[in-house]
Amino acid sequence: MKILLFICAGLLFLGIAKLPIGYYTLLRIAVTIGSIAVVITELENGLNFWVISFGLLAILFNPLIPIYLYNKSIWMVIDFISGILFLIKSALYKEKP
Repeated sequence: MKILLFICAGLLFLGIAKLPIGYYTLLRIAVTIGSIAVVITELENGLNFWVISFGLLAILFNPLIPIYLYNKSIWMVIDFISGILFLIKSALYKEKP
């Protein structure tokens, strides 16, 4: 799980750069999968900050019904904050015995 969280964070930080549209489709897929994985693992602890924040990320980045903001500077901020959330979650993640 930590590897998935690091990959998502790296892809999000890379997404701040100006890249082809195909990359952002890949980014949407990866972040949605990572966010859903966090939501599923955190639901055992009930409704908490991680479930809500990663649930919102899954909705925002979903590739099936994409949300278009049409402004790269807004997406840059969202990508950066989302990447930080993935890094924090990966640092706090503990494997279950």
